[in-house]
This record gives sequence, structure tokens and C-alpha cells, in this order.
Amino acid sequence: MVVCGDDGLAHRLAAELRGVYEEQVTLVVPPAERMVRPPVVGRARAVSAALLDRVVSAAVNRAAGNGAQAQAAGEPVGGQRTLEALEATEAVLAEAGVERAAALALVYDDDETNIRAALTARRLNPRLRLVLRLYNRRLGQHIEELLDQAAALATGDGSDLSSARGDASTTVLSDADTAAPALAATAVVGTSKVVQTDGLLLRAVERPPSGAGEAGEPGRPTLALLSADGGDPAFADGSEASGEQGPLLLPDAAAVREAAVSGRRGSVVLEQVAYSAGPALPAGRGVGVMAPFASLFSRRLRWSLAGLVGCVFALAVALWLATGIHPLGALYLTLLDLFAINDPAVGATTERQVLQLLSGLVGLLLLPVLLAAVLEALGTFRGAGALRRPPRGLGGHVVLLGLGKIGTRVLIRLRELNIPVVCVEAGPEARGLAVARRLRAPVVLGDVTQEGVLEAAKIHRAHALLAVTSSDTTNLEAALYARSLRPDLRVVLRLYDDDFATAVYRTLRAAHPQALTRSRSVSHLSAPSFAGAMMGRQILGAIPVERRVLLFAALEVAGYPQLEGRTVGEAFRAGYWRVLALDTGRERQGGPGLVWDLADAYVLRGSDRVVLAATRRGLAELLRRRR
Repeated sequence: MVVCGDDGLAHRLAAELRGVYEEQVTLVVPPAERMVRPPVVGRARAVSAALLDRVVSAAVNRAAGNGAQAQAAGEPVGGQRTLEALEATEAVLAEAGVERAAALALVYDDDETNIRAALTARRLNPRLRLVLRLYNRRLGQHIEELLDQAAALATGDGSDLSSARGDASTTVLSDADTAAPALAATAVVGTSKVVQTDGLLLRAVERPPSGAGEAGEPGRPTLALLSADGGDPAFADGSEASGEQGPLLLPDAAAVREAAVSGRRGSVVLEQVAYSAGPALPAGRGVGVMAPFASLFSRRLRWSLAGLVGCVFALAVALWLATGIHPLGALYLTLLDLFAINDPAVGATTERQVLQLLSGLVGLLLLPVLLAAVLEALGTFRGAGALRRPPRGLGGHVVLLGLGKIGTRVLIRLRELNIPVVCVEAGPEARGLAVARRLRAPVVLGDVTQEGVLEAAKIHRAHALLAVTSSDTTNLEAALYARSLRPDLRVVLRLYDDDFATAVYRTLRAAHPQALTRSRSVSHLSAPSFAGAMMGRQILGAIPVERRVLLFAALEVAGYPQLEGRTVGEAFRAGYWRVLALDTGRERQGGPGLVWDLADAYVLRGSDRVVLAATRRGLAELLRRRR
């Protein structure tokens, strides 16, 4: 396996392949002085074992004992060889052994760099399994088709690119797309975990600890048990190496019953597995067609117009009651009086004269309101590309810090959920500003570390703060400042280093035990999907369970001795994998039908296609046994 990248995702992916899948890895990274985030990358190298579901201490000890001999022989230490190069050129790829490799991951932060290297690698090895990290999803679809077609022509296999080692020749993924749903759900709900891809929707919900002896909700598979001592704010959501007291993924029935009896552990319960009736909303849409009309005029102007309309109808009703004419005629005369085009009511009754005067007065009030409406509408249409400011009285919104790759995807996700958002961005040229304009999301330009910026974003009335800038220190400083303004504010931090994220989380929880705090690492959420794709499996998605990750995958049962010919109950392996649903292949509501409440006695056949939940360790064992 060959991994090429220039940030923490490359090192985390290499550690995933080496420690979980036990693969020999060649890692191609820029020289240490040219790395985008040298402190984080160095830290990732030092603590790579902590990123794994199981500690490979034996392998580490062997590497330590034989390190000198391996280095002298030019062999990789601990299953990894590292090459330093600024870019994955043809010479570098050849030195990394791409001609003999089973898979290549290109996870540079720049799309163009990944595409250029992918084209070169496809020429060197047409049978190579490629995994690309691309932010542009539309371009990624075209590149995937192009590279697959090139492989088919070069190998003479026609359009069939499947092999015993994988399902597809090229897979395009985005770490932003993988992490954005988890970040958005954590900021908005805090307990909802959603995986949505190609119309498939999997939803899991965190359940608080039940009382001692109380049974959980029947009929809902338990995907995980949370930390044993959730009452200790300094321990909750601990690191991956929390031991038996930490989160327990895919527990068996005995562990679930024990947790219910003790009443100390929360749980993550599968709530729904289904195909949506229609395709997923495209990026930048889903906000609603009525959004531009609702924001065309300010709230104050809309209330003023509504008040004047109410006055007109009230005057029309009064004229109808005073003169006894037809209601439509009364409304007509009122409008004539309003616009000063009616004859003076000389010689008419006193009531009629008073109503005419009042209508004239309302007409005088209407003129500036109409003028303001016209000017505001013209300004809105002319300045459609201008950034909106947070409206007065805004509350219950999410303050989103950073409109880079991750922040833009999170913004789109929040607006698809119709969640009000106020964005804060320091750079006027950020890529997410165009998306914010299109979605008509308010934006505050300024350095979030400067006083007054968060106040301008109405942080004192916000529901949550989501800090996803590219700087750990900026995210931490913003979170601490927001805590000083709102001690009970829900805070979600994007931090690169997993150990640092754990330490920050525990400290914040200890200092503010009543507040909700979460810290998430994008590479931690996305690395399992990239690793699964390199092993020939398309991961549907991943959900964070405290500081661990639970994966969802769809696969054919044929070729897996752990599944084929076994019942659902027999195939379940606690802590490794669990079959959740069976794809019947019948069309239902625009997508294949899923049976997700499978009986334990159902026998899995080789022709079945199933959706399963697995830990990284479990998915690795499935793939190794199949090969």
C-alpha cells in the first residue's frame, strides 16, 4: 500500500493500514520543514498506536528490537517505509513501488495535485486501486469515470474492473463530506448521529443512562455503550484507550443487560435504516425556494407594511359600518382616499369626513414605507452578492467559525436542515463566502480572536458554537472566550491531534460540567473510510462514538466465511461486526428495499447483500479472511 499526502490525514491513514489491516505501507510526505502542519504530523507519528482500536504492542516491540537490522537492510521499520518528496512525481511513485502496489491513496490537500498524481499512477500501473481525496465532488465523478475507463482500455478487461481484491479501480472521497454530517449533528442536536449516502439513511441516537434495573427500548439494536462513568465530566468521552471503562462498540446482549441493570452507561441505539424517497439534496440547495422572498425585506419593514395593510382594512370596515355601502365599495373608497385621488367629502356625514382624514393620514405614512420597500428591494437585488449581516433579535442559531473546506460543507449541511447559521470568517477571499452568499447566510468578517467579533455574531443568544478553522489554537481560543460569555453554551471543536483533543475536552468538561462540549478530528473521522476504500470496500459512512469510530459498510455475503451460511445471530461478533439490514433488491420508494429488523434465525446466503456495522478492527478481519 502506498499513501501520499501533506497533512495529518496521510499519517493517520498509514497508521490505520499498518495497525488495523496489518499492511506494508510506503508513506510519501514532504520534508519535515515543508509540512503544512509540522507539529501535528510529528505528534501523529509519535502516537500512531493510540489511533488504533487495538494496541499493536508486539509489533512495536519487534520493530524496536530489530530496528537497526531493518534499517541497515533498507527494509521498513514496523511495516512502514517513509519517503520525503515535495510532490508525487513519476520518479517518486516509481521509487515508492506503485508498479507492484495493490492500492494507492492520494490525500494531498490540493485537488490538482491529487489528479496529476493519479493520472501518472494509472499509467504506471493500470490495475492499481486508486483512492483520491477531492473536494470538488462533480469533478471527482468525472475523474473516477476517466481513470476507470483508462484502466479498462489498458488492461483489456472491458468495463469490468472488479477483482478478487476489490470492487472498484478508482474511488473518490472527501474528508469534508465524511466529517461534516457528524460535526453538524453534534452542534445542533448533540445526540443524533446520521449517515446518509446515495439515498441510504442510517440514524443512530444517544440514549442517556437509564435508571438502575430499567430496560432499554425493545427492538432497537444497541450499537455502542458509552463510558462507564458518564457522571465524571473529566472522564466522559475519553480517549480510544480508555479500557473497559471506556466506550464499548457493538456489545453483546449480556453487556447491554448489565448496563441496563447498573444504570450508569448511556447507549447508542440504531433508530432507522432506510432509503430516502428521493435523491439527496445537492450542495448549496435544500434551503428552500422561499428563502430569498422571506429575506427580501427586513423584519421591521415587513411589520410596518403589515400594520398599514391592517389599518386600511380597518378603515374600510369602519366606512362600511358608517355608510352602509357595499364592503367592496367601502374598500375602494378607502383606497381612493388613501392615495388622495378621491373628491373631498364636503357635505357628507361627520363619520365619512373623519374617515377620509384618517385615510389621508395613513396614506402619508404609507409613502415613506413604500419608498423604503422599493429601495430595500433594489438594494437586495443589486447587492445579491454582498454578505448579509446578522439580523437584530436573532437567537437560537449556530455560530460557525471558519468557511474553509470543512466549514463550507458544514454550512451546507446546516442549511439543508433549516438551521439558522451565522458564519465568522477572517479572510475575505475564503472559498465558503460564495456559498454563504448563495445560501443567504449572515457572515461576520473579522478575526475571531479579536474582541467584539463573537459578540457581532450574537454569541450571547446562540444555541451552539462550532469552531472548524484550520488552526487548533484559534478554535480553542474562541471556545474559551465563548465560555466566558456563555458558560452553558454548547461548543464543538475541530482539533487535528487526537490526544490534544482529548485533553482539551476533558479540561473543558471539568471546568464547565453543566455545559455540552465535544471535540472532533476530521482525519480521525475520515481515515477509516479511506482505509476501507484502499482495501476494496466502499464505506457508507462513519459515526463518532466518543473518541472512537463505528463504520457502516454494504457488502456481498459471498466469499466471507464469517457470514455465509450462518444465521444473523451466529454471524454477530461482539466488538467486531453486526449485520443490520438485508438488501432485498426489490424497488421500494425509489430505492432498493431494506429489511433491517432481521430475525437472528435468518440464514445469510451467498447471494445476499447486507448492511453491517463494524469496528475498524472487525472490518479489517473480514477483509483479511476473504483475501
